[in-house]
Amino acid sequence: MQLMVPTMLERFRLLGFGSTASSKYWLTRFVFLRFLGGMYFVGFLILVNQGLPLIGENGLLPAKNFIDIVGSGYEATFDAFLKIPTLFWFHMSDRVLVLYAWIGTILSFLVLIGFANAPILLTLWFLYMSFVNIGQTWYGFGWESQLLETGFIGIFICPLIDPRPFPRSPPPAPAFWLLRWLIFRIYIGAGMIKIRNDDCWLILTCMEYHYETQPLPNPLSPWFHFMPVWFHKFEVLWNHLTELIAPFFVFGPRLARHLAGLLLVFFQILLILGGNLSFINWLTLTATIGCFDDSFLRHVLPRFITQKAEQAEKLSKSGLWPSRMSYALMILVFLLSIPVVQNMISPRQIMNTSFDRLRLVNTYGLFGTIGKKRHELIIEGTLDESVDKDTNWSSYEFKAKPGAIDRISPVISPYHYRLDWQIWFAAMSVPQQHPW
Repeated sequence: MQLMVPTMLERFRLLGFGSTASSKYWLTRFVFLRFLGGMYFVGFLILVNQGLPLIGENGLLPAKNFIDIVGSGYEATFDAFLKIPTLFWFHMSDRVLVLYAWIGTILSFLVLIGFANAPILLTLWFLYMSFVNIGQTWYGFGWESQLLETGFIGIFICPLIDPRPFPRSPPPAPAFWLLRWLIFRIYIGAGMIKIRNDDCWLILTCMEYHYETQPLPNPLSPWFHFMPVWFHKFEVLWNHLTELIAPFFVFGPRLARHLAGLLLVFFQILLILGGNLSFINWLTLTATIGCFDDSFLRHVLPRFITQKAEQAEKLSKSGLWPSRMSYALMILVFLLSIPVVQNMISPRQIMNTSFDRLRLVNTYGLFGTIGKKRHELIIEGTLDESVDKDTNWSSYEFKAKPGAIDRISPVISPYHYRLDWQIWFAAMSVPQQHPW
């Protein structure tokens, strides 16, 4: 037993848990930017595939009509741009929509494979915001603002010009504190909205319904649904622990921060296994990377990657861009966080809301209420020339939305079928609320 104690302590030190050295973020920056590039890539790929059917000139909710209606309230295009920032004020057509989507896809792929600098990430951020601001119903969810906020922080994490995977400029520590502040708001906002909005989160019954009534189940959802009642009650308790207690430790010393980060990563992996929730869980994982520094990641990543980081650190040159701009960003985020914090502590908390036009600091929350019954909207068509009581109707099967009961739900996350998701909302309301 006497020999086991130092052995266990040594293992903790190997993962950076016991180290008192100042934190370094060369590996953290590398991993974060790859994940961020992946999230942008998914977002723009969705636009490439679904942009025209949803918001194109002949789409379900044409963006051109939206721009014309909203723009009629402004005397000049620039005034409208300041109010609702989007490049589509200056020209809107299907060709431009597809062009911007492909530009975003290509640039995000470059970031994904290892090439990122401030101009590339600034372009991705503004392109995606341009789509979000004209996306209407299809882009009215919190993960759009979360991607924009995460992406904006990413602009200051990478170097100004050098696009290499391991540039020579040191990663700015303040930017990673901003990622932790983002993580804190995501989890605390989600936890508070749950216990305020639906009693099932307090009596520990929500998870008895969630897997069946969530928007887009996956193949494992039925397996989770039929787990015993005690398991579902434990899930709710685990949810409260993760969302309402663990986030406070992301601001703690290295040991607390790393353990909290591991808990949050594990939590998101469980959510990914339980359903197709768009890219929200993957995006939250991306921000959670900010909880870890090089003392932890160098024992997790392949040796050839850690060697590259060590070489870059030896050749590093401090620059004004990362440090000064990161501190300026911290001041800006602090000021913009005031209404966000006020909303978070308010008994009338509103989730997934932006208090600034650029969506730099936002409120978040998911599943504030849980449906107890599932209503499925079935769309049918016929090839018969005339419609009468003997007409043969056939159901349209969607790629992700549940339909035929003998069909297994697919795995699509982090990809997202926006129409399938919206039909889930339409099934719970009246047609007048969903004119598309």
